[in-house]
This record gives sequence, structure tokens and C-alpha cells, in this order.
Amino acid sequence: MLENKEEKVEQPTNNGSVTDIEKAVNEIEDEVAQESERSGEKHEIPMLDYEAMELEKLVDELSKLLKAHPIQQLKNNIDAIKTSFNSKFGKLLAEKKEAFLAEGGNSIDFQFSSPVKTEYNKLLADYKQKRDSYYSQLEKQLKDNLERRNTLIEELKTLIEEGDVETMYNDFQEIQNRWKVIGPVPKTRYNDTWRTYHHHVERFYDLLHLNKDFRELDFKHNLEEKIRLIERAEALNDKEDINEAFKELQELHRLWKEDIGPVGKEYREDVWNRFSEATKKIHDKRHQYFKDLKSKYQTMIDAKMKIVEEINKFDTSKNKTHNDWQKSIVEIETLRKKYFDIGKLPYSKSEAIWQQFKAATKKFNADKNAFYKEEKSAQSDNLKKKMDLVELAEGLRESDDWEATTNTMKRIQADWKKIGHVPRKYSDEIWNRFKNACNHYFDRLHERKNELNKEQLAVVEAKKEFIDEIKSKENVTLEEVQEAILKWKNLGMLPRNARHLNEKFNKTIDAHLNNLNMNRGEIELMKFKNIVEGYLTQEDYKKLDSEQLFIRRKIDENVREMQQLENNLSFISNATEDNPLVVSVRKGIQEFKDELDIWQAKLDYLRKLDY
Repeated sequence: MLENKEEKVEQPTNNGSVTDIEKAVNEIEDEVAQESERSGEKHEIPMLDYEAMELEKLVDELSKLLKAHPIQQLKNNIDAIKTSFNSKFGKLLAEKKEAFLAEGGNSIDFQFSSPVKTEYNKLLADYKQKRDSYYSQLEKQLKDNLERRNTLIEELKTLIEEGDVETMYNDFQEIQNRWKVIGPVPKTRYNDTWRTYHHHVERFYDLLHLNKDFRELDFKHNLEEKIRLIERAEALNDKEDINEAFKELQELHRLWKEDIGPVGKEYREDVWNRFSEATKKIHDKRHQYFKDLKSKYQTMIDAKMKIVEEINKFDTSKNKTHNDWQKSIVEIETLRKKYFDIGKLPYSKSEAIWQQFKAATKKFNADKNAFYKEEKSAQSDNLKKKMDLVELAEGLRESDDWEATTNTMKRIQADWKKIGHVPRKYSDEIWNRFKNACNHYFDRLHERKNELNKEQLAVVEAKKEFIDEIKSKENVTLEEVQEAILKWKNLGMLPRNARHLNEKFNKTIDAHLNNLNMNRGEIELMKFKNIVEGYLTQEDYKKLDSEQLFIRRKIDENVREMQQLENNLSFISNATEDNPLVVSVRKGIQEFKDELDIWQAKLDYLRKLDY
């Protein structure tokens, strides 16, 4: 029976910078744990220039990757394909939509299907399904491996406590062989699992009384192997490629843990401390390397971003000619060369900057291409626009819709001036057609205005004479007033600059109405109807609307005033009816009621009109 069943896992200690050394060792061991779990992903597939490939080629490469390589090794390449494909297809989609809208389509109705996109989606879905399946199986396998290792640890503990002295060494060797062939465990449990196992291995050797020769032989062999690992680790400090040295150091730690057993107690702390010291040197050297590299990369990033900013701010708004654009192209090419001359960055740091650089140069190229495309087709577009105006002018040259057509003719003349040059061979022809059509219409317009002017002058003179005639009459009857209003209307419409005569006529009529034996309401309504007839004759519907709004406001005012007086009357309810104040208030209320009747009659009259 073996003694000493304590299971506490102890780490070797060392006087000095224990924390720094342990930190360095732990960092290496964490890397080893992660590499152990990712062992199936280590194969590196060549990264092609996917950015330069067309959509069909990208789909073809995606298909090849899925057929030729394990699914867990494809992530970086497939991410690069996705970035390139999405960018190119997005551009294609935007072009198709722009063409659809240019043909008069509605944005909500736009649809676009592409066989290459369908195939791409199918392959990508296949990749995701296989990837998810792989990692699901991997997770299960890692858990199974952990269970198997924990089972072996329990077997080792049982062997230490209850093993047969005659066979226990062979049993131990069998456990070790089985331990070595078990695959990786979850990275979060890797180090703890190894430390627990290693602790019980050392317990086994420490408590082994029989087969001492075997034990000493094992200890000697293990010591020799660990010293070789230490010497290899110490030699790595002289290696120029620190990244390669770090990878080799990870492998040495893996061998130390997984392939080499314990050494005698008297050597354990010394060899571990020596190995840890070698590890810390590489760790510190690598840490300083990345610190320096980060500083160098940041300098490069700042320089590249400064150029990106220059390109983004590059002003092409004043470029109007071919020579302007050629000068700008040379300047941009100079900036591009400076960007690439700064040097290469690692993918993780360069991708975001590269995308910004591409976006900046893409904006410049888009503006440049738009200029040359427009330059090439501008005169043809201008010819089409001017021909549209010619056809419109020729179609309106005989129009009698004077107001609308005049506005249109003035507008298309202004539009003509805004349109640029057309091909020289068409220039004179279309200009003469347009000019002749416009001149013909405006000649007709001027002739009509001349005729109207003569007619309007006759109307003005006739109405002036009629006003004088009405003014001179005395004792005019209601029938004569009505006949005068009708005659005024029949004399014709006054031009805008003589419409003050309408007001003069209305005042003359109002004076005669005031002399008639009629109540005030009838007189006011007669006056109002006369004014409204004038608005209708002039087709001044805006004034009719304003009149109606004014009347409604007056009705509201009268109602409020009446309500105020009635309210005041309630405060003097104890006074007699012949009280002067009561008499005054009641008189005021009646006056407002009379006014309200007049305003309401005017509003009712307006409402009956169909305008």
C-alpha cells in the first residue's frame, strides 16, 4: 500500500520576481491550451487576390475551397471572399436599381435576381452548416476527451492508493500511454487538468518503494529530456525571429507537459525555475518586440490616415475641363504612391485603413468618371432637351389660352438659356425653329393686347361718362338704381389700372340708396350685392373669400358684444325698466341684433353664390 494521499496541486516556487515569472509562464501555457484546442485549424491556405476577382470567379473559388480543404481551415479565406463579393454585388445592385428608376420604375417595386448570387448564397449556407456541425462535434469531442482524462486521473489515484506492488509500475505505464493518445480538452480546463495529472504522477514516483531501479531510470531519463528542453528554450533567446522563437517555446512547453514525466524531488524546483526563467526572457523579448512594433505600426497608420484625409478633402468641384481633371489625376496618383511607399501593415490593422483608402479614391474616381461620361454625352442630352422645347413651343404657337401659354413660353425661353451647347450641325436649325415658334406666339399676343387696349379704353371712357350721368340725377328710384347697376355691368370689364372707377360708381350708388325710403338692412344688402357683382365680373374670387372671412369675423364680434351687454344687464336686475342705464343697455343690445341680422343676410347671400 502506498502512503501520502494528499492531492493538493503545488506550483514550483522561486525566490525573486515570482509574479513576473509566473505571469510569463501562464501566458505561454494559455497559448499552448488554445493551440491544443485549435490544432485542426493550423493549416494555412494561400490567400489569393480576391479583391481583383469578378463575381463568377469568387463563387468558383468559394466552391473550390469547400471541396479541397477541411471546413475549420477556411475562415480567413471565406471572410475575404465575402468582403469582395458583397462590395461588388452591392455596386451591381445599385447600378441596376438606378437604371430601373431612370426608366420610370418605382423604388418599392424594384427586384433583382442573379444566378451567381443564388449560387453564392447556396455555397455560403453550405459552409455555415458544415462549420456549425464541425464545431458542435468538436465541442462534444473536447468534453469527451476531458471525461476520459479525468477518468485516467481517477485510475491513477486508485493505483496510488490501492495498486498491487507487483504490477503497479506496468499499470502506471499503461495509464501514461493511454493519456498521451487522448486528444485535446477545452482550453479553459487544459492547464488545470494537466497540473492535476502531473501532481498525481509525481505522487506515484515519490511513493514508489518497489521497482526503484525503474523509477530512478525514469527520473534520469526525464531529467535529461527536460534539461534538453531547457537548453533549447535558453537558445531561443538568441533567435532573431521572435515570433518563431515563441512558437517553438510553446512546443517546448507542450512537450514538457505531455511527453516528459517527473524528475527526482531534489531536481524538480531547480529545473522548473530554470525553464521558467528561459520562458520569461522570451516572453519579455516578445512583449518588447510587439510594443516597438505597435509604435511603428501606429506611426505608419497615422501617415496612411493623413493621406486618406488628404484624398477625402481633395476638391474637384472647380474641375470644369479635361485639363482640370488631368491635373487632379496626377495629384491623386502622387498621393496613392505615398500611401503604398509607407509600407505594409498586418491584415488585422490594415483592413480598416485600406477600406477607408479605397472609399476615398472611389469617391474621386466616381466624380472623374461622371465628368467624362457627362462630357461625352452632354451635347446629345442637350440636343434632346432643346428638341423637347422646340416641339413644345411649336405646339403652343397657335394657342388661345393666353395666360397659361404666356407663362409657359416665358419659362421655356428661360430653360433654353440654361441648357448648354448642342452639336454644331444642329445648332442653327433648332434655334431658328424655336425662335420662330416663340416669335409667332408673342406677335399674336401683342396684336391681341393692342385690340384689347382699344376696347378697354372705350369701356373706361363710357363708364366715366356714366358715373357723371348718375351723379347728376336727383330723386332716383329703386328701379333706376337697379337699372344703373345692370348697365354698369353691361358696359364691360375695366382694365386693372382703372378699377378704381368701380369704387367711385359704388359710392355714387350708395348715395342714391341712402336717399330712398328703405330700411337700413335693405340698403346695406343692396350695396353689398353691388360690390359682390363687381368682384364676380372681375373674377376676383380671392376677394370674395376675404369678404366671407371678414363677415364671419364681424358676426363673432357682434355676438360677443351682445353677450357682454346681456351679462352687464344681469348685474342691474333690481333696477326698473325706465332706469336710464337699463334703457341704454337694452338699446345697445337691439342695435347689435340689427347689425347681426345685416351681417347674417350678407353671409347667406355669399353662400348661395356658385363661384
